[in-house]
Amino acid sequence: MVNKNALRAGTVSAAATLMLLMSSPAFALMRDDGDDPGPGLSAVETLGLYVVAPIVAFLVITGLVMVTSKSDKAVKTGK
Repeated sequence: MVNKNALRAGTVSAAATLMLLMSSPAFALMRDDGDDPGPGLSAVETLGLYVVAPIVAFLVITGLVMVTSKSDKAVKTGK
């Protein structure tokens, strides 16, 4: 007997796969009116945008949280 959760997971996975296949890049070949794509990104620009920038943002947010939590502890302990 098949577990209902396994059947549900299989159905959701199949539906998601079909949706992804239906929206594949092959449909992107048709240009819309007013569509004016810019130049592509180089490999370095792509890495900077999708790898370096999120890491830097994470580090900045982490640093801000650490600074504010340390100053909050200093106020509470009186140091």
